[in-house]
Amino acid sequence: MRGVGGIRVTSARAWRGGLGSILVTTFKKTPFTVNVRDIVNRPGEMREHRLDLEAPEAFGEGIVAVRQGAPLDLDVRIESVHEGILASVQVSAEAVGECSRCLTDISLPVDVEFQELFAYSSDEAFDYEVHDDHVDLEPLVRDAVVLSLPFQPVCRPDCPGLDPVTGERLAESSVSEPEAPRDSRWAALAGLGESGTGGAAAPGASADSGAGAEPRTEDDRT
Repeated sequence: MRGVGGIRVTSARAWRGGLGSILVTTFKKTPFTVNVRDIVNRPGEMREHRLDLEAPEAFGEGIVAVRQGAPLDLDVRIESVHEGILASVQVSAEAVGECSRCLTDISLPVDVEFQELFAYSSDEAFDYEVHDDHVDLEPLVRDAVVLSLPFQPVCRPDCPGLDPVTGERLAESSVSEPEAPRDSRWAALAGLGESGTGGAAAPGASADSGAGAEPRTEDDRT
């Protein structure tokens, strides 16, 4: 028996002590379910789909995650095989959070691929099955995205982190002011000041005054 709204209801009556109980299983269609009716039990048939979806909830519980409502781009290829439907999926998204070293806001691209077989029969040893001619990709997409997220994300590989004393970001405090360009016209004067040993001559001093000058006599002064 089928209900409405994409929900499949299967009931069976089991009698216990004269009382009847109803066993009910449900399958609900979501944006992540793909209709495979046209290739079921037709080995070799293949279809491709492009799905532009949104994350129904946050994917990831660490310091980076794909937030609820974030865009998810899925390239899906489904192929019919003897055992069931083989799904090959590529997922593109963006994760946001904080750098594990300096705590600055970061965003990371997420690109993952996976392949899974949806079995026709529940008797087979497979984790996923074809339900009501549909395959549900949501749990697979969630697991693939979460497993791809880094445990300790960084804003850059050489991020120095935080100062253990001040708590400031070392990457910001280590940036020095650029030195102002020096005027080349002052280079010669700077060189003279550095190379001189006795300093500048006193005003009025003659060039021949010094240790080698002869003493003046009384006649010279008159």
